Amino acid sequence: MIHTIKFLPHNTQIKVEENESLIRAAMEAGVHINASCGGSGACGKCRVLIEEGEVAGGISEHLDPEDREKGYRLACMARVVSDITVRIPVESQMETSRLNRQPVNRHTAKAMHVNVEELKEHGLFIPPVEKIFLELDPAVAGDNQADVARIINHLRLHHDEHRLIMSLNLIRKVPDLIRQGDFKVTATIVRPVRKDGKNRIVNIEPFDTTNRNFAIAVDVGTTTVYGQLLDLLTGQVLAEHGEFNGQISYGEDVITRIIFAEKGDGLKILHQKVVETINTIIRKIIKKAGIEQGEVSTITLAGNSTMTQLLLEINPTYIRKDPYVPASVVYPPFNATQVGIELADHTVALIYPGVSSYVGGDIIAGIMASGIYLSEELTLYMDIGTNAEIVIGHKDWMVCTAASAGPAFEGGGITFGMRAIKGAIEDVSINPETFEPMLITIGGKKAKGICGSGLITLAARLLETGLIDSRGKFNREAPTDRIRQTDDIWEYVLVYRENTDIDRDITITEPDLDNLIRAKGAMYSAALTLLEEIGLSIQDLEKIILAGGFGSYVDLESAITIGLLPEIEPDRVTYLGNGSLLGCKINSLTNSLRRNVAEVVNMMTNFELATISSYMDHYMGALFMPHTELNYFPKVKARLEALKK
Repeated sequence: MIHTIKFLPHNTQIKVEENESLIRAAMEAGVHINASCGGSGACGKCRVLIEEGEVAGGISEHLDPEDREKGYRLACMARVVSDITVRIPVESQMETSRLNRQPVNRHTAKAMHVNVEELKEHGLFIPPVEKIFLELDPAVAGDNQADVARIINHLRLHHDEHRLIMSLNLIRKVPDLIRQGDFKVTATIVRPVRKDGKNRIVNIEPFDTTNRNFAIAVDVGTTTVYGQLLDLLTGQVLAEHGEFNGQISYGEDVITRIIFAEKGDGLKILHQKVVETINTIIRKIIKKAGIEQGEVSTITLAGNSTMTQLLLEINPTYIRKDPYVPASVVYPPFNATQVGIELADHTVALIYPGVSSYVGGDIIAGIMASGIYLSEELTLYMDIGTNAEIVIGHKDWMVCTAASAGPAFEGGGITFGMRAIKGAIEDVSINPETFEPMLITIGGKKAKGICGSGLITLAARLLETGLIDSRGKFNREAPTDRIRQTDDIWEYVLVYRENTDIDRDITITEPDLDNLIRAKGAMYSAALTLLEEIGLSIQDLEKIILAGGFGSYVDLESAITIGLLPEIEPDRVTYLGNGSLLGCKINSLTNSLRRNVAEVVNMMTNFELATISSYMDHYMGALFMPHTELNYFPKVKARLEALKK
């Protein structure tokens, strides 16, 4: 009997014989499932969710009873006995080892960092959540003021805290807490963003606990989520960890997830998945640092507009529909437990504000971390990814926009594209005489595919050696067997089958190069359009800041060669790294700079590229490497002409 298997989120289908192993069926369908033990059931990494239909077997000690009840099975032990729909969880698709290694790359030395000592020197090291020890006068005959009034009056008298409020939940606990500490207690106070706002007392603890005050900073990315645990006394990072966003199983880009959120319980599911990812990170960093959950006073989170609304379980439908309106760009502080984050009920959650549907809090966090809003230099800020965000400006004004670059920079839409994990080709050199490649893979493992940074470098090397022209078309006359035609598609063989880890030749095809050119064209033309709209040109730029993990690994010369970045001197390029996480860290350490966030949001003017007629003209001009207008890239032009001689 023949059965049909549908694999999600890939939307790949395959027909197999009854009793076929699910792991083998996935392999035949070209769908990757982690199975490091070779399919013996020993590692438990091939965990999949059977959404429709039934399988025989697949139950293992690696699956707890709750997982089994939900329909999870091990693919290597499960046999197909009916038509089924199988969802592959993100953890079964990808490895997280690279997420949690310290980034050692060509740009580490130039990356930006938070200088805690400098904050202290300028009197800016004032965390938004502070602990204050209070030695209260005991309640006695003749001094029988209310317990809450006793706390507030003491703070007003001794600590200049004039505007104070306390929640009903905390008031309920106060009588017992202050007596447990014999009227010696520690008050946790959240400072307002606005100077005329009120300080909130969010927790009271018996005795002096002022030396145990911690914060968590979280970058809620579309692909990955990163968290850091901070000591609010020293400003130091005590622990950090990253995980792939659990929402990936329901779509790799924000539009796909918005569409999923519109169906049935889709919004609830996506909300739960990202919260589960955040909670996993919190548990790991708290355990690593050796602290208690209740000692975390605040958590700051930043994400793009869609990720923020999904985290808060707010319908994101209208983000993708004309006129592209988010539910809000500003969110009030709230208790972290309100959205399911596993911290104490007094832990305050702070969300970075955004600007528009596609310029969200992650970009504002990056702008705060980069200091553009304080600089006199005209700066181009680029966060390179599927949805590329761009900011241009300085201390007097800023403009911003977002361009849909597509998934090429993350390996999507590329025949052998993959994320930057072990086995991904990350650097390439091509001998200009023999046209033979020299490759470096992540982890020094056998090649499995090519990641975004490797793809950019490869395209630049192919262009420089004359193996492709400016349109990304192969030179059919080149004296090398590596250029060939397969099923009417021209390609270049990077690694022959016997040297790969996937039992297939790894190639780069003309359609792959076309996808890359479209992606880089979208980014460059967005910057060009933005500058033109404010009466400036590429030549006016004085500095470029590259944000995001991808920007930390991309080769600057290669990015300029293919026309992804404007031609600029290398010493004028700064690598921010994870700007969103860095901005969350700053927000956790200094309430003074946190107050600048609202001003930064107000000084940013958003441009919708879809409404600017010249954008498409600039985009068409950028669909060449480096560009149809070579005067934008005089040094690249001269170098390419010299190489032809």
